[in-house]
Amino acid sequence: MKFYNRGKELKNLEEIENSSKISSKMTVIVGRRRIGKTKLIQEAYKEKIYLFVSKKNEVLLCEEFISIIQYALDVKIFGQITKFKDLFEYLMNLATTKPFTLVIDEFQEFLQINDSIYSDMQNIWDKYKDNSKMNLVLSGSIYSLMKKIFEDKKEPLFGRANNKIHLKPFTVKTIKEILQENYPEFTNDDLLSFYILTGGVAKYVEILVDNSAFTLDKQLNLIFDEYSLFLEEGKNLLIEEFGKEYTTYFSILSLIASSKTARVEIESILGKNVGGYLDRLENEYTIIKKVKPIFAKEGSRTLRYEIIDNFFNFWFRFIYKYKSAIEIENYEYVKDIVNRDYTTYSGRFLEKYFIEKIKLSNQYSDIGTYWERRNENEIDIVGVNDDSKTMLIAEVKRRAQKIDINKLQEKATKLVSKHKNYEVQYLGYSLEDM
Repeated sequence: MKFYNRGKELKNLEEIENSSKISSKMTVIVGRRRIGKTKLIQEAYKEKIYLFVSKKNEVLLCEEFISIIQYALDVKIFGQITKFKDLFEYLMNLATTKPFTLVIDEFQEFLQINDSIYSDMQNIWDKYKDNSKMNLVLSGSIYSLMKKIFEDKKEPLFGRANNKIHLKPFTVKTIKEILQENYPEFTNDDLLSFYILTGGVAKYVEILVDNSAFTLDKQLNLIFDEYSLFLEEGKNLLIEEFGKEYTTYFSILSLIASSKTARVEIESILGKNVGGYLDRLENEYTIIKKVKPIFAKEGSRTLRYEIIDNFFNFWFRFIYKYKSAIEIENYEYVKDIVNRDYTTYSGRFLEKYFIEKIKLSNQYSDIGTYWERRNENEIDIVGVNDDSKTMLIAEVKRRAQKIDINKLQEKATKLVSKHKNYEVQYLGYSLEDM
């Protein structure tokens, strides 16, 4: 699959590279695994030293890195270097006379190899950065660890990065463009399933495109297969994040994916206090977020939890939940469940799709959903522009025929009464509007 839609990031990286020719610059690139960080780096820098931090002994890692550096820079490194700090100092010193880009991928893995590397790098960076010309790019996939390394005031590399790029999934606009280019005859049902299953994560998009899996049936056949990457994906990506308590985290995420979105519901099912787990899932791991009714007060307890990543939501809802059937390779059983529940399940993501699409229009200062106590008068989308005093109130249904604007106006009575000076537009969105 060709490289898509990272123009803003590429321009940013090019500007940083140019400024590093005056004095060294440190850039941190973060984002979940499979999001396309390495491809972005490859696209941005045709000439670079690329070092991947694998889980091996520091001596062996240095031996591997020396070979790469000698080839990339056409230099000879004499003597035996067995500590990364010595290799990094060699490179920083070399950069005083020779500008170059150094990429260190999976940078957080140094924690497992030798955690003193970060303080050593800090000292060396501070010593050389003003008089050297290195474009240092540090990339990592375990967001919680990368955040700790660079944003925790107690950590040696706190405040050292000049730039940070948090790589996000493709927008709904880009997802649609990819589908148009690779499968021009797509239907909006195809677009919705493509969005639900990939969430715009570059690797998943690439796998579906490369396998011509553009319809729900083909996508499910690809996912539920003994050789599928997807079956172990959630486990492989998140166990390292969560550590030994992963079973509790997985149970919470499975419940949220199955629409048990209130803390009291989760605690009643699991029989334990989950406040700390929810807090870490939200603030440390950034896997879930709180969703409150738009205009809710800061301390409002009227809230739900939502898994941010579309694929993780699908994985916990249909793969983790039915792992017993998957273990015995009864894939037809699970596919039947997906197909049975798909209309209801996809409806939630159709709402999410339109919220993301409306955000891209930049018409509103705030966009969200709305509901009142006991989940009454729920409204799918509310957008407000406080400057122009305009408000959008919208209902989302798969089929346009099911949209009832009169009923929508009734549900919005209390909401509109609090915004008497606003011009209100009532709209319905369906698959036809994607």
